[in-house]
Amino acid sequence: LFLGYSRDETCLIEAIEKNGFKVDHFQEKIDWQSDYELVISFGYRFIINQREIIKSSAPIINLHISYLPWNKGAHPNFWSHFDGTPTGVTIHLIDEGVDTGPIIFQKKVSFDKKEATFKQTYQRLIREVESLFLENIDIILSGNYVLRTQFGEGSYHKKSDLPQEFYGWDSCIVDEVNRLKFIIENKN
Repeated sequence: LFLGYSRDETCLIEAIEKNGFKVDHFQEKIDWQSDYELVISFGYRFIINQREIIKSSAPIINLHISYLPWNKGAHPNFWSHFDGTPTGVTIHLIDEGVDTGPIIFQKKVSFDKKEATFKQTYQRLIREVESLFLENIDIILSGNYVLRTQFGEGSYHKKSDLPQEFYGWDSCIVDEVNRLKFIIENKN
């Protein structure tokens, strides 16, 4: 079961099928049955709740564009720049928390000067997490991975935490972070 991005948005569905798996795909909120071998969430806009986790006999894997435990939750790319936390991508098991499950694979990502906007760094993180998945597809699909517990508290953000004054994803990261921090510091 693949939850999230469509075939037009990611190459992963086709790659899984090429490895001999039949893939059911959904972008909308669903109540799935437990007869899948594996559930993958990538770009899925809904939280998979405790009831769904318990009901599933299959591992549920999430592809997240942050270096966990940093920037769990919404808009991880924005918060890594705003808070100055590590940037990267993580493939992890889903547990009862939001982005708190044990890590399967993880990679730190550094950006070059050409990647100056939030949109550009977001696109790079998407490519990096897809590459990390593809590099390890046999291990992931077979379930022969070693889990690592997330260490440290890290950070978590809800959708509503994004500053209302944020100009948008095409804005220059350095300029926008400085502008927003100035606004926040001078509100009081």
